[in-house]
Amino acid sequence: MKVYNTLSRKVEEFQTLEPGKVKMYVCGPTVYAKAHIGHAMSALVFDIIRRYLEYRGYEVRHVMNFTDVDDKIILRAQEKGVDPFKLGEMYIHEFEKHLQDFNILPATVNPRATREMEQIITMIQGLVEKGFAYDKDGDVYFRVTSDSQYGKLSGRRIDDMQSGYRIEVDERKEHPMDFALWKAAKPGEPAWDSPWGKGRPGWHIECSAMNLNHLGEQIDIHGGGNDLVFPHHENEIAQSESYTGKTFARYWIHNGMLQLSGEKMSKSVGNLVTIEEFLENHPADALRMLVLNSGYRNPLSFSDEILAQAEKAIERLRSGLKPAPAAAPGAAQSVVDALARQVETAESGFVQSMDDDFNSAGALAQLFDLVRGINQARADGATHAQLSAAQLKLRQLTAVLGLSLEKETETHQEVDGFVNLLIEIRRELRANKLWELSDSVRDRLAALGVVLEDSKEGTSWHWK
Repeated sequence: MKVYNTLSRKVEEFQTLEPGKVKMYVCGPTVYAKAHIGHAMSALVFDIIRRYLEYRGYEVRHVMNFTDVDDKIILRAQEKGVDPFKLGEMYIHEFEKHLQDFNILPATVNPRATREMEQIITMIQGLVEKGFAYDKDGDVYFRVTSDSQYGKLSGRRIDDMQSGYRIEVDERKEHPMDFALWKAAKPGEPAWDSPWGKGRPGWHIECSAMNLNHLGEQIDIHGGGNDLVFPHHENEIAQSESYTGKTFARYWIHNGMLQLSGEKMSKSVGNLVTIEEFLENHPADALRMLVLNSGYRNPLSFSDEILAQAEKAIERLRSGLKPAPAAAPGAAQSVVDALARQVETAESGFVQSMDDDFNSAGALAQLFDLVRGINQARADGATHAQLSAAQLKLRQLTAVLGLSLEKETETHQEVDGFVNLLIEIRRELRANKLWELSDSVRDRLAALGVVLEDSKEGTSWHWK
């Protein structure tokens, strides 16, 4: 396997710290508002990566945090006149429900900053004692000039850096780029006791401490959106490696941003589609298909037209699970042999693609080829027994990508009996040359999303 490492800016051989095991930390949401589909995209990317690693035999310990104490949460709670902890709890439960909606595997652990305060304070104390941090009037800052490699992830030099997202300019800092590890309490804000007085942690130290607590001093994969490369992940590296004296993460994996009308989707711009809004109008698999078709490192364009294409692609995959007609005569041995070769080609091509930096678009292409082979064999008269091995492989490989085709197919099968009855009635109508009524049955089924296909073996059908 090979993966692209943001740190080295190269595709590298994938070698874990411990054979057969992967320790993966992915930055989760800051819970101050309804999650949007950009959050879902990042969760989908790392769900696909995790599923494939497990398919390849790795035992994955996956940690995804919730930032549940933060300036934005406090401000939003004040605006709404509610308790910030209750606000965060509400959005956490909502996000967990959405993860289920998207068929995203639950993380091994979902730590929260408010539950890790002892570990956070211990880590800050260690950085102060080692000379990497300093206390100013109850605030504690990381001393960026103490880290000779600061900027190695983003490729920035300290002298060239400007204040960025969540970086506060403060004359008390030794250097403008020094960032807060601990913030002294302000009136009305949540606060915890510490050696520097009452206060709360800065954003960056939370992830480092949770990482250290649940995965140890070194991990295999650290993931998140590419908007986190600087300052968040840069600062995580600085404080973690300064504290432990060891390389923090072997591979830094970042997904591209979701773009709506050519612009990055963000709360600050206001061009958001919430997960709730998306699921009201589209199947959950449609967003997963968008991610799979794009490739995780690329910007992902979002539009009604692209979503429609994704939904058609899902139906095309699902068509491969359609059963053989009950009266299928059986396909010739040459057809059966060709389908068996197609199964082998699809599986090897799938692995080859995903081994190449999780090339999901290439893996999908192999699945579409397999579906084409299955559908051709069915058209050539293949029986259920002759299709079963290929359909089983299709189920297995789509499940590796997290597509819930089987679940949807089972839902469709609840009405299969009614559709088959109407097809039988239509056959009788055609036998009696009642063409107008026969066409009416076909057209009304089409309006409901059922497509009939007539052949010399009889009539088969599939969902649009």
